[in-house]
This record gives sequence, structure tokens and C-alpha cells, in this order.
Amino acid sequence: MDTEEILIRIFDRYKFTEEEKERFLNIISPIICHEEFIKRMDNRLYPHHGPTSLGEHIISDAAVAFKLTENKEYIDQELAVIIALFHDLYEKPWQNAGIIKNSFFNKHGFTHPIEAAVNAATWYSDYFKETKRAEIIIDGIIHHMFPFPVRALNGSNAELNNDKKFNELPPKIRNMIILSSLRNRIGKISLARSKYYEGRVVARSDKMVAFSKDFTISGSIACVTGVNKKLEKKIDKENKKR
Repeated sequence: MDTEEILIRIFDRYKFTEEEKERFLNIISPIICHEEFIKRMDNRLYPHHGPTSLGEHIISDAAVAFKLTENKEYIDQELAVIIALFHDLYEKPWQNAGIIKNSFFNKHGFTHPIEAAVNAATWYSDYFKETKRAEIIIDGIIHHMFPFPVRALNGSNAELNNDKKFNELPPKIRNMIILSSLRNRIGKISLARSKYYEGRVVARSDKMVAFSKDFTISGSIACVTGVNKKLEKKIDKENKKR
């Protein structure tokens, strides 16, 4: 299924008007046309939960964030949608990818928000030029899983899959990511929700999408362990049909 078909399905699911479609597309088009985002639209390369690709999940979150912020004057709707589009841009496909993590708190569930913030700041640097906007975006990405904790960058090795990119970020952006990850720190993890309304909307959108459509028990467990046996069987079955 190509991006246009997925957008049609999402617009139908969330009952977008023609005017809403136009405004939404104006926000997301510069982001979803990037080669890294396009890669994540392929369920064979980046499966998310069940049959949904990572890219479709991200756009669904953005659509829900858009709807939740309609006519909310105290929330920057565009910024909320941007956070949603960046929140899961983690480095590697995590389900059954054979990624070995030496520490439990370095597994996908705890570290992927940090990887997403690093990749977003690397691939879409123009969105991070203004300091306050950059802080709001980063904090929203880092804490989008709340109340699930995120890895605190406390100086110990977090085993990020994009460590090299992290080290190459401008010091200002790198420090924003570190400081956000340290809020409400308990040992190796941070238990904090986003400081900003835009980030809190995305955290809510993510759960609304996951629990209404994408959610599966095996997929949720795999979010931490990185292994989903049901997905392996599904992919094997699909490959035999090709």
C-alpha cells in the first residue's frame, strides 16, 4: 500500500473534512517525503504493531494530534503534529532485528524516544533552529511514552543504535536531549511527562492509536524485548505467497 492510499484510509478513519485534509497535508508533506520516512512506510522493513507499518502508525498519531488540537488556542497545532511525526523515528526496525542490548533499560522500549529525537534533529535540522521550538519538540518526543519511562542519559552507556549521530549533533541540541531525559530521574530511567501541552497531546494520541487499532499483546511485549514470534510467522507466510 502506497502513502496516498494510507492517507486516504487515515482521513476516512478520523473523518477529516476537505479543509482539514489541506491544512494537515501542508504540515506533514515536507516531512513524509524524506527518504528515511518513506523507508518506514514499508511494513516489511519497519513493522510496528500487527500489520501496520511504522510510517502509517506515525501518520495516524499525527492525524489524531491534529484532531485533538482543533480550536485549542492554547496549543500550537502545527507543533503538536510535528512532534507526532518525529516521535517514533527510531534507528532500526526493532521487532526480531537481532539487536543485542546488554542492559534491560537500554532495550527498545526505553531508548527509542531518544533515538527518534536524534534522528529528527539530524534529518530535519531546520525544525530545530529556533531554541524554544526545538525544546518543545525534543521534550515531546522524549516523553511521548509517559507513563512508560524513558532511559535517562546519566553518563552510563545507553547503547543507542545511533550513537554516532547523537555525538555529531550541535551541542545545544545534544544538551536539550540529555536534560529532557534527566527530568524526574530515578536511577537509569526518567518518569516525566512532557512539560508542554503539545507533547502531552502526542502522548495521548499515541495511546489512542495503539489501543484502538495497532495494539496486540505480543507486539507490546516485543516493544521491550525486541522479539515477536507471531510477526516472524506472519512474514514467513507472506513471503511464501510472493
